[in-house]
Amino acid sequence: MSTLLPAPADPACRPAQAVASERREVALLVARRGDGAVVHTRFDDLPSHLAAGDLLVVNTSATLPAELPGVLDGRRVVVHLSTSASDGDWVIELRTAELAPYRRPPLSAIVDLPGAATARLLAPFEGSDRLTVARLSLGEPMADYLRRYGRPIRYPHARRTHPIAAYQTVFALDPGSAEMPSAGRPFTTELVTELVARGVLIAPVTLHAGVSSLEAGESPYRERYHVPAPTARLVNAVRAWGGRVVAIGTTVVRALETVAASDGTVAPGAGTTELVVTPERGLRAVDGLLTGWHEPESSHQQMLKAAAGPELLERSYGAARTHDFRWHEFGDSHLIMP
Repeated sequence: MSTLLPAPADPACRPAQAVASERREVALLVARRGDGAVVHTRFDDLPSHLAAGDLLVVNTSATLPAELPGVLDGRRVVVHLSTSASDGDWVIELRTAELAPYRRPPLSAIVDLPGAATARLLAPFEGSDRLTVARLSLGEPMADYLRRYGRPIRYPHARRTHPIAAYQTVFALDPGSAEMPSAGRPFTTELVTELVARGVLIAPVTLHAGVSSLEAGESPYRERYHVPAPTARLVNAVRAWGGRVVAIGTTVVRALETVAASDGTVAPGAGTTELVVTPERGLRAVDGLLTGWHEPESSHQQMLKAAAGPELLERSYGAARTHDFRWHEFGDSHLIMP
C-alpha cells in the first residue's frame, strides 16, 4: 500500500470565513468504515450524518495567546509556551525570528521577554532537541501577562497572525491550550442548536493542547485533561443503547481513551495523560472522529489509522488532495464514522 499523500504545497493560511460566509460552510469529507464510502459535502450537512441518540464529545479548552517575542544571546527569537510542567515551570518551544525550530538552545541561558520578564532555560524536555523546560519570571499572573504581550502561535504556513478570537471555538470555556482544538472550530451556535433539536447529544471534556509541531518520530507528550463524571456516565449510557460516541478532535480521543477500560466503559478522571493511541491499541470508547487534515509525518496519523484503518484513510487523504481541501487549523474537516 502506498504512503499517505503529502500535504498540499499551499496549505490553509487564512480563516475559513474569509472564503465562506460562516464557519460551518467549510468542506467536509465523510469516510465510513462499514461500507468504505467517501462522501464529499460541507460542514453544515453534518446533522444528516448523525442520528438521534448519538453523542458528540467536545473540548472546552480555550486557546491562550501563547506566542511571545524574545531575545536570546542578542538574537530575536519566538517563544511558544506549550504546557505547564512541575513546580510552575513551563515546557516551551523556541523558534527563530523566521519561525524555524531553534535547535538545542543553550541551557541556563536567559531569554529576555517583553515587560522585563525572562525565561531561564533549565533542561531539554524528555530528550528533545527543541523543547525545553523553562522557568518564567513574569512579574504578574500568567493570564494577565499573556493578555498584555502574547499573540496566537503561528507557523510558517500562516502568512499573518489573526486575533485570538479567531482561534476560539464556540465550546471554549477553560483557558489552557497553546493551540486551538481546531476540530471544533467550524461549529456555530446555530448548528449546535440544530443538532440538539434533532436529538444529538453533546457532552464536554477538557484537554489543554500543547504545541502541535511534533516532528517525525516524536511521540505526543503529556497534556492536562479532565473528563467530568456526567460526561463519563453519558458516554457509557450511549454505548449501552447502541448510539455512537463521536469525538470532536484528536484531543477528545486522547482524553476519553485515557479513562477508558478495555471493555470501552469510561470513568471520570483528571490529571495528565501520556497515552498514545495507535492502530495496535485501537479505540475503546470512541466510535467516530471529526478532525482536520494532518501532515503524513504527524503523530496524529497513528490515531487516525486506529479510527479509520489504513486503506480508508489512504483514500480519504487522496480525495482531500484531489479536491483541494484546506489543511491546518483553518482548514476543512474529516468525519470518520463506523
